[in-house]
Amino acid sequence: MAATFTWSVTAMDCIPNQDGNTDVVSNVHWACSGTDGQYSASVYSTCGLGFEGGDFTPYDQLTQNQVLSWIWSSGSVDKDVTEAAVEQQIQNQITPSIVTPQLPWSAA
Repeated sequence: MAATFTWSVTAMDCIPNQDGNTDVVSNVHWACSGTDGQYSASVYSTCGLGFEGGDFTPYDQLTQNQVLSWIWSSGSVDKDVTEAAVEQQIQNQITPSIVTPQLPWSAA
């Protein structure tokens, strides 16, 4: 079975006032989680953004999808690479490369 991924924005840091705009997002805290049956894994990070003027969406009108598109197009968060890393964590749980069996002299 292939993993199902969920991306979420967990917080956003803002510049209170920049170029006449209020609460300009400067840093996005994000998470990508994946599940495959009973197995799950996640990655959490932040992405710095710069506002160069132009189109501005007021903070209270932002959507999670819009902010996620910003981080994916920022050049610092590769969606496919991140999902592959989460998938690898899950595969490592399903088929671990190292295991720790019970000591042979321990009572079963």
